[in-house]
Parts: sequence; structure tokens; C-alpha cells
Amino acid sequence: MEHELQKVSVSLAVNPKLSSWINFAEGKVIVSPGKVEIGQGIVTALAQIAADELDVDISRIEMVRAATPASPNEGVTSGSLSVQHSGRAIRFACAEIRQIFLNAAAERLGVAPDVLTITDGNIAGPGNVSTSYWELAGDISLDRDATAGAQPKSSAQRTLAGHSLQRLDIPDKVFGRPRFIQDSAPPGTLHGRVLRAELALARLIELNEERARKVEGLVAIVHDGNFAGVVCETEAAAEAAVTALRKGAKWSSSAALPDEDGLAEWLKQQPAVSTVIASKNATAPAAVARTIKRQYHRPYIAHGSIAPSCAMAQWDGDIVRVWTHSQGVYNLRSDLALVFKLPRENITVEHMEGAGCYGHNGADDVALDAALLAKATPGRTVRVQWSRADEMSHAPFGAAMAIEIEAGLDSDGEIASWRHTIWSNGHTARPGRAEQPTLLAASELAAPFPRAISLDPPPASGGGSDRNSVPLYDFPAWNIEAHRLTVMPVRTSALRTLGAQGNTFAIESLLDEIAVDRGEDPVAFRLRHLTDPRSRDVIQAAARRANWKPVKQDGVGYGIGFSRYKTTGAYCAAVAEVEVGEGIRVRKLTLAVDVGEAVNPDGVINQIEGGAIQATSWVLKERVRFDRTRITSSSWTEYPILRFSEVPEVEVEVISRPEIDPVGAGEAAHGPVTAAIANAVFDALGVRLRSLPITRDRLIAAMELS
Repeated sequence: MEHELQKVSVSLAVNPKLSSWINFAEGKVIVSPGKVEIGQGIVTALAQIAADELDVDISRIEMVRAATPASPNEGVTSGSLSVQHSGRAIRFACAEIRQIFLNAAAERLGVAPDVLTITDGNIAGPGNVSTSYWELAGDISLDRDATAGAQPKSSAQRTLAGHSLQRLDIPDKVFGRPRFIQDSAPPGTLHGRVLRAELALARLIELNEERARKVEGLVAIVHDGNFAGVVCETEAAAEAAVTALRKGAKWSSSAALPDEDGLAEWLKQQPAVSTVIASKNATAPAAVARTIKRQYHRPYIAHGSIAPSCAMAQWDGDIVRVWTHSQGVYNLRSDLALVFKLPRENITVEHMEGAGCYGHNGADDVALDAALLAKATPGRTVRVQWSRADEMSHAPFGAAMAIEIEAGLDSDGEIASWRHTIWSNGHTARPGRAEQPTLLAASELAAPFPRAISLDPPPASGGGSDRNSVPLYDFPAWNIEAHRLTVMPVRTSALRTLGAQGNTFAIESLLDEIAVDRGEDPVAFRLRHLTDPRSRDVIQAAARRANWKPVKQDGVGYGIGFSRYKTTGAYCAAVAEVEVGEGIRVRKLTLAVDVGEAVNPDGVINQIEGGAIQATSWVLKERVRFDRTRITSSSWTEYPILRFSEVPEVEVEVISRPEIDPVGAGEAAHGPVTAAIANAVFDALGVRLRSLPITRDRLIAAMELS
């Protein structure tokens, strides 16, 4: 049975109880996924799937936020897997539940199951006999394991999946109703702030609490090793108290950070664990007549979430309840249990949406901060809001990468060999995956836990620094090697796409360079090296929609980029139109995407548009800044992101394949858009930049050298 469930759905195999997914109450269908809403629209897509399989109107679907006491444990909401994993689990669970209710209705009504129909949850048969899910629910226990015995509907039988429905989470956000945790503060809530060093890895030597104790509204000061914070009656008081606490604090000297401008070379010189990711030998090796060797680099990137991280916590004896916008409530609970030395059952973690939350930002860290401060005020809820400086300095960053590619060309200029080498910190240190907690405050306590060194997920899970490093193209030979650093001067963890953005940028940039050197159209060159029809389709669709390639204009360039996310997920091709004058402006991005079944096409377009705009910001602006002692990009001034006035026009074509299982769209666009912009800049100016971000100053420097 478990083997059968594993084949149809990993999430259902791990959480086989039907009642953990679906329940019926008062005319509603209660759907409880383990994945969480972080702006990707899964609340709507999963509701569509459930409504389709159960034959109910979508207005009857009530989506329940993930919480550890009752929700299925689906790990972390990441990697563009929500619809792929949770959607498939809900689809099979609902198909089986539908069949269970049909059989029960047939027995009650005295007819065969195959003559019954279901309309909006009402089950009817010949002679006007009828019942409903809700009439039968009291007699049917769903506290049973799924069997995978019922087949979901075919794509032709679905009425909601494949259609663009209004997102269920949007109205609250548009009309300003409290939905985000940052907007929540129940009556009686206390407010906390945490004091942290501005210098990298500095230790708290002395803490003078005298000034802070004079702040009106102060409830408690918490000091445990390098961890210090305040709890107050109001946010204003908390801010005043932590400012006073800072004035009375003395810190040790900092750890040395690398030279920011020499970061790529620094990465290549550090101790590392080396792994051959993939190797392929040519069946009939061609002689290499010429070698092209290029190095590409991306800097550390901040999540830059629009609202800084926030959490609430409350203690009752040795029971703690935490509200968080973490992407993994069960994983966070595991780390909290380690820190507080409590059984997991003593900890409840409930998800609330966060404003601009994605990736491993500070959401999990601030949850521990809130729990530590709340322990000083038993029975009272404590809300902790990080500052902008906290978020930009102390949350994990996306790892910097140095990538070297060497292409061997034969006498005809064709690719005969390909070598791809990566140097990078690990790309994940999420909670709940190790024997020691990875939360920030855990390493600051008087009895500290070790500061975690980030790791890479295995290639079978999509990889980390090596993600999308194995070419999708039909090259005769290649060798892919990754060097994961075992030192970590700044915290790194999961940022959207992990290593895929950097690797796709490198691969697609060098392919473009080879095509241009050959005098061959970059689109035609790519198509010539691809046999996979879905790969070819997205490239051709993007090129066709963008009218590739328009008449040349001064200062205007066009570039293309392509990738299949994680080599197993969504296919995406992007064409960028870039204008270079006083600055660099991306005028238009045209994308084509294939996610298999597009459950909610508008939702897919939302995700591709969002990824494309974020990638544009990464390419043109984003770079964590630091000197040898501290992070210096602690505000929007030092860490600029794309402004609304700079957002390009984005056009997306969805190639829907309803007969193919869906995959996620959230991270498919970043790599192709990055490469397309870089290639378009070259097309405009004839100068190729291989380090991100691509800025005016870097372009001028490159042009002076060319």
C-alpha cells in the first residue's frame, strides 16, 4: 500500500490519513494542505483541484492554514513543488473520498453507485433520490489511510483546473484587511525587540541595562550570552528600550569578512568539499581545435522581503505556541524543540502569511527570538518585529558563486567538450534538517549551539550550488564539478532558485558567445542542440511572440535565455529587449513557459511575471555590500531594488499540457531572464559582462578595457 501511495504522491505516502487532508462541516469542504501560501497562489490552485475532484462549487472550499497539531507534514514550501506535491496528494485524496461517499450514498439510496451524480456536493440518483456529502459525513469516518485505488478525473472531465480563477487571497490584500502576520497584534499583545551586533560575529562583552530600565512600558529585559532583548507594552517602547540597551552594550572585535571586490577569487581559494556532479564521455571524441574559458560571478543577494520578519509566541508552563510566516512549520518546531529541550508535542507552530516572504529569510529566526522573549512573560503573547537593518544584515543571504566554464571547440567551431566548475557556499541551512538547530539565536545563547555551515541538497532533490549546471543541450561530452565551501563568513541559505540562476546565466551566456562567434543566430544555435520537443517549443514560442529578431537600433539589444528548472520542472524561455543609454533599462521581457497542466493559468502567469521582475532587479541592482567588518547594505539606500518606474513590460505565453502532471512555476523564470538580459546588453553594446549585477559603472569599465 505504501509503495502504491509513493508512486502517486510523496506527500500522500508520508501523510496517508484522508482526514488529515479533507473534512466536511456545515456545507463546507475543509481542505488542509501542509504547504503554505507565500504569495504563489496555491490557496487558489489547491482549492480548484479539490473542487474539481469532489464536484463542489469552489465557494464551498475552506482552506486551512498549516499548523503542526493537525496539518499533514509536507516539509518545507520551497522549490516550486507546492502544486506538484500538495496538489497531487489532494487530487488523489479527493478522488478516493468521492468514491467512498458515492458507495455510501448508493447503499443509503438503494441504487448502484454508477447511476449517481454529484452536483455541488449533492448526490442524486434516479427517481429524485438524493443525499449530500454533509448528510453522509456523520456516518463516514475519513480517519483511514488512502489506498490510491480511485483514479482522479481526466483533464477533459475537470471544469475548474485549467481555468483562470480570481485568487482567493488577493481581496484581503487589496482592501487592506489584516492577513499578514506583520499586521496582527491581538489585544493584550506585548512587543519585543532583539539587540544584535553590527560587527560580523562580534560577542556581547558587557550589557548595561540602566538606560533601558528607565523606558516607560518596559516589561522585561532578557539577556542570555550574546542574546539580548526587551519586552514592552508598545512597539514604540520596545524600540526606545532596545535603542537604550544598545547604548549600554560593548562588543568584541569582528571577524574578518572577505574583500567584496575580490569575492570571486576568494571563493575559489577557500577549503571546500568537491563533488563530481555529472560526467559524460563522447562516443566518438572530436579533436579540440580551440578552447574558450570564461568565468562568471554572482554576489551575495539579500531576500529583501518588503516587510521585515515577524513572529508571535506565548508560553503556558512548558507549552509554547508560535505564530510564524515560516515556510516549514514542522521543521521550525523541530529546531525549537532542540533549543528548549522540550518534546515536540509541547510546541505548536501555526502559519500566518508574511508580506513579501519567500526563501529562507529571517522568518524562522524571529520565531525563536519571540519564543525566547515570551518565556520571560508567561501567559502573555509577545510579538517581535525585526527592523529593516536586522533583515538586511542578519537574515541568511543567497550564496555568492564563482562559475568557470571551458568549452572545447572542434575545427568547425562546434562544441566537442564542456567543463563546468562551481565554487560556492552551500545553499541551504533551513531548520529541522540537522541534529543541531540552525536558528540564529541558538548560536548566540550562553550555552550556544554550533553555527551551522550551509549544505547543498542532493542532486536528486534538485541540488544546490549545482542546480541547473548539467546542460540540457545535446553536447557530446561534459564534466560538471562543484566545490562547496566549508567556511562561511556570512550566513547563506535558500534564496529562490538556489544555484540555478547563476548556472543558467553562465551556460546561456557562453552559448550566446559561441553562437555570435560562429555568426549563427542564437535561437537557431540553441534549437540545433536540442532534441527535446518541449524545450524547443518554449524557445520557439518566446522567439515568435517577441518577433525575434527586430531591426537593429542603436543602444537597443535583444537576448535570449532558456532553462528547465532543476532539469525536471518547468520549461522556460525568455527574450529580453534592453535599452542602454545613461543607464540600463529592460524595456520588455517575453517569456514562454511549460508547466505541464496549468491548474490556474493566470496564477502561472503571476508567478512567471514575478520571477521575471525579481530577476531583472537581481541582474541590474542587487548586491550585498560589506567592508571587512560588517554588512553595509542595511537599508534600501545601500541595497536598491527595482522601482515600479523601472519595471519592464512582461508578456507570458503558457503552453498548457493538461495531460501532463503539473510542476511549479515560481522559480522557472529567474535563470532564463538573467541570461536574456546579459545577452541583450551584449547585443546592444558589443560588451559582455560576466559578473552580476550589470551596472552602468561596470559597463563603462568594460568598454574602456575592450
